[in-house]
Amino acid sequence: MKAFLFTCTLVLWQIAASARSSDQDSQLIPGSLPGGDLNGYSIDYLKSRRARRALPPADEPDGSPVTEEGDASDLPTCLLCVCLTGSVYCEDVSPDMTSVPTLPKETAYLYARFNKIKKISSKDFADTVTLKRIDFTGNQISEIEDGAFSKLTLLEELTLAENRLVKLPMLPAKLTSFNANHNLLKTKGVKANLFKKMTKLVTLYLANNELEAVPHIPDSVRTLHLQNNNITEVNIDTFCRSNDTYYLRPSLNEVRMDGNPVILSKYPDSFTCMKVLPIGRYR
Repeated sequence: MKAFLFTCTLVLWQIAASARSSDQDSQLIPGSLPGGDLNGYSIDYLKSRRARRALPPADEPDGSPVTEEGDASDLPTCLLCVCLTGSVYCEDVSPDMTSVPTLPKETAYLYARFNKIKKISSKDFADTVTLKRIDFTGNQISEIEDGAFSKLTLLEELTLAENRLVKLPMLPAKLTSFNANHNLLKTKGVKANLFKKMTKLVTLYLANNELEAVPHIPDSVRTLHLQNNNITEVNIDTFCRSNDTYYLRPSLNEVRMDGNPVILSKYPDSFTCMKVLPIGRYR
């Protein structure tokens, strides 16, 4: 009887052990390691599966907001431009720069060429009085408020070439170089005495505009470009002085008036004070 009970117990124990072994094998992941390494591998595997399920498919949006390209005025100047000690370079900025950027204090040189700036207001340079050179070549400037440059007492060079200006604002008296080539300037848009007090002006570029007459030219000017305008005549007071036969212009060594309808040979007395004749049409 004891032998029979022992045999039954042994059979039941073997059946139970076999069942536990089968259940454990069914939980193994193909390629996994047996024993203690199994639990660690399974945990890592499950974590990676959950992480993959959490990621959106590559061809579906993740639901995060899409930011639209904004205006350059929304971004810090030195993020859009190159800011070096005393100099700011904002050339062909993207996104489009449509207004004058806010400049760091102590900025002396601003190069904002080939952008889409449309207007210069009296507030644009109110806090940057240290500027010595400004270049706005290749913008879309059609308006400059009269007081825009009034506080720039140190400004020496101003370039407004290749814009859409029909008139000029008041300019700083200490300018040595002014360039407004390739605009839409007419004589009525240039005040008669605009350049009169600019006693340090050396180069004056007003080519490729729509001027009908030569503006007042300071004695200090050495290079004058007026080519490709609509100038139809000159007189003795254009370059010389009718009331002073001894007056000379020794500094003026280059005058371009080619591309204008005026026939310069009709006005021989207009150039007697000059050491060189203007380049232009003589017959």
